[in-house]
Amino acid sequence: MKKIINTPNAPAPIGPYNQAVLFGNTLYISGQIPIDPKTGDLVENDIKKETQQSMENLKAILTEAGMTFENVVKTSIFLNDMNQFSQVNEVYATYFDADTAPARETVEVSNLPKFVNVEISMIAIR
Repeated sequence: MKKIINTPNAPAPIGPYNQAVLFGNTLYISGQIPIDPKTGDLVENDIKKETQQSMENLKAILTEAGMTFENVVKTSIFLNDMNQFSQVNEVYATYFDADTAPARETVEVSNLPKFVNVEISMIAIR
């Protein structure tokens, strides 16, 4: 059975979707962009801060679902400039243990919602 997961500690969806869907033991988290959920403002002009905000939004959703980054088995990172990969990776790495980090792909795209620089989605398992 499908259970919708939403929290005020992450940005509200900006379209016809939910922050996450729990199906059985699997949590599918929608892509998170660097919106500060407290203010609704975009975090901009610093890819490290943008990545950190996106990861904090993901963390809030994981927490709402009773999970942590240890439960994450797959991530997808979308960047509008692959030249920022190393900076994004530096921040991303602080959220995972290198020995148990999830599978991941990173893809350069031409545009993202609200024209942000980074969007990250995740799949987690209980």
